[in-house]
Amino acid sequence: MRAPLLQGLALSLSFLSLSVNAQAQAAPATWAPTGQLEYVVPGGPGAALDFAARKLTELLAKEGITGGFVVSNKVGAHAIQALEAVQRQPGAQTLTTLSSSYMSSQAQGALPPHLRTLTPLATLFREFTTVVVRADSPVRNAADLIAQLRKDPGALSIGIANTLGNHIHLGVAEPLKLGGVDITRLRIVPYKSSAESMTALIGGHLDVVAATTPNLVQFLQAGRVRVIAVPADERLGGVFASSPTWKEQGIPYASQSFQGVMTSAGATPAQKAFWENALRRVTQTREWQDFVAHNQWKPHFLGADATAEVVRTQVHQTHALLSELGLLPADAPAPAKVAAADARK
Repeated sequence: MRAPLLQGLALSLSFLSLSVNAQAQAAPATWAPTGQLEYVVPGGPGAALDFAARKLTELLAKEGITGGFVVSNKVGAHAIQALEAVQRQPGAQTLTTLSSSYMSSQAQGALPPHLRTLTPLATLFREFTTVVVRADSPVRNAADLIAQLRKDPGALSIGIANTLGNHIHLGVAEPLKLGGVDITRLRIVPYKSSAESMTALIGGHLDVVAATTPNLVQFLQAGRVRVIAVPADERLGGVFASSPTWKEQGIPYASQSFQGVMTSAGATPAQKAFWENALRRVTQTREWQDFVAHNQWKPHFLGADATAEVVRTQVHQTHALLSELGLLPADAPAPAKVAAADARK
């Protein structure tokens, strides 16, 4: 009887071992960042990308989710300097902002292959590229702006940050095109950040600025600027409560721009899961929610996989839009060809 008993016990232990191994393979390993963390801001200090990143990293540390971050600013066309800095630090220890500009740069074929494959971690909120003029400008509404630019598309200088063809540029070009303006002849002036373009506007060096809402709050509160149009489905609140949308002025336009977070290419499932959960926790804090509301953003959290799908979709949509608006370089490949070429590498 002993032999069958021992054989049965050995068989049970074998099945138990197989079960444990299968569970270990099915469950992703846990991971948490260690050592020095860095957040690279793809824009200049003092503007929307910068203080969103600083508030986010402040709360990650304050809530005890991570250690402290070093926040650095790297400015350059198509955020290439910032993306390179992140990609040189594998292991998901370095983060950067994922904005609609990243999709625009891909759609334009402006990024080398190794910078087209960074890992999306989360979407945080929608943002609105708003068109403003100085308070003393003769341009009082969308009809005035469109009328002048229909007559002479180069009559007014329009400041953006920070690259031609990005979502800030599109945020002013698309509604003007819908209004009948030849947007290929607009006088667009790129700045390193919206903080710089707003300073130029107030100083009389620009006629118009397209910038996201946080960059405008202090100037609107001080009565220094007039909002021409907001690209939302309905009016925003706070200091923007009296600011009209494009839609209510007869231009059927609302943007889908957003801000999120990404890290270097090749992040593991465990690394993505950690950052997705960490960022979700931060967005649920009262301090973050108040911060988003103050800046007139719309909360919109998506996890890593859903954000990656949004990126793919927006690259294709933006490519079509840039082509339609005449803002696509003649040699820019279609997104499908780019993806196929990347897959062969």
